[in-house]
Amino acid sequence: MAERDPEAVRRFVERFASDMVEAGMQRMPSRVFGALIGSDTGRLTAAELAETLQASPAAISGAVRYLAQVHMVRREREPGSRRDLYVVDSDIWYETLLDRDRVIARWRKSLEEGIEALGADTPAGERLAITLAFFDFVGEEMEGFRARWQVRKAELLAARRS
Repeated sequence: MAERDPEAVRRFVERFASDMVEAGMQRMPSRVFGALIGSDTGRLTAAELAETLQASPAAISGAVRYLAQVHMVRREREPGSRRDLYVVDSDIWYETLLDRDRVIARWRKSLEEGIEALGADTPAGERLAITLAFFDFVGEEMEGFRARWQVRKAELLAARRS
């Protein structure tokens, strides 16, 4: 495997983090996520993250806590050690979309209650009904999307291995 330019890696992490900040994520969780997704193993300890990002242990702790809460990383115990590893999986974006599916299911229930409370024939009720219809449409499309992604992923992995 070729040696990496540490400066190029640092620039990637910071650029990716900036992109995520622009999309609404906090800066330190974005940097931690960038460092994890850019590592070969996809798993780093808090100390490795702090060293890589030149950040305090407290900043790393808060960032990984946030990322774990939104299911973008998971914590594992390092075998034979008391240290935690923070892990990002290759399928993180797929898993994140599935997690959003669960959130949308909760929103759907609230929208249904809102339509009933506001009245389906009011402008607010109509707006909620259109939002609900959009979520239904997205849910229907997601089923096909998930199936197509599994096929595409298998093809990509087979091509990389050959």
